[in-house]
Amino acid sequence: MTDDSIAERKMQFLFTLRTRGVTDKRTLAAMEKVDRGEFLRGLFAERAYEDMPLPIACGQTISQPSIVGLMTQALNVDPRHRVLEVGTGSGYQAAVLAQMARRVYTIDRHPKLVKDAEAIFDRMGLGNITTFAADGSHGLPDQAPFDRIIVTAAAEDPPGPLLAQLKIGGIMVLPVGQSDTVQSLIRVTRTETGYEYEELRSVRFVPLVEGMARDD
Repeated sequence: MTDDSIAERKMQFLFTLRTRGVTDKRTLAAMEKVDRGEFLRGLFAERAYEDMPLPIACGQTISQPSIVGLMTQALNVDPRHRVLEVGTGSGYQAAVLAQMARRVYTIDRHPKLVKDAEAIFDRMGLGNITTFAADGSHGLPDQAPFDRIIVTAAAEDPPGPLLAQLKIGGIMVLPVGQSDTVQSLIRVTRTETGYEYEELRSVRFVPLVEGMARDD
C-alpha cells in the first residue's frame, strides 16, 4: 500500500468518526496516531479502518472505532488523569487513552489478551500503560481512586466496586443492560453526595464476566 493510499484511508477513517459523532479534537488526534491494524491479525488487519467490530483471540472482539471514539470522548480525559480500563481486549482502547492521559491501568480476565496487548504496547513505546491479568469486575482497589474509569463489557448495573474506586468529580463510561441485544452506554459522574447517570446511546458489547478465564 502506498503512502498516498494510507493517508487517504486515514482521512476517510477520521471523516467516518466525525460523521458518527466523534467531534472532540483530542480524541480524534489520539485515534489518528494509533494504528488499529497493530491490534488485529491476518486478514482482519486489512479491515482495520472499517467502522465495524472484528474478532480477536479468546472469543472476544475489538470494538468498532466510532464506539471507541464516542466512549473516549464521553470520558473527557485530560493529561493529568489516571484512567482505569476494565476489559483490555486487543489493547486498542488503552492505546488511544494513553495518548491523552497521564497513566492508563488496564485489566482483563484473559491472561493471553493481556500478554498480547503488552507486547503491542512495548512495540509502540507506550510506557504509561500498566496491565493486569485479573477479575476486572473488582477493579484495582490498590491503585484507586481513579479520575476516569471505562468498562468495555456490559454489566446489568454499574459494578459497586468500580463506582467506589471513582474519585469525587470522576467519570465512568460503560455499557449496561440485561442482554446482548438491549444495552445502553451510560456516563456516571461521582458527586459529593452520590452519582449522576446520563444515557448516551444504544450499544452492543460482550458481557462483563466475573472470575478469571482459562485460556486453553
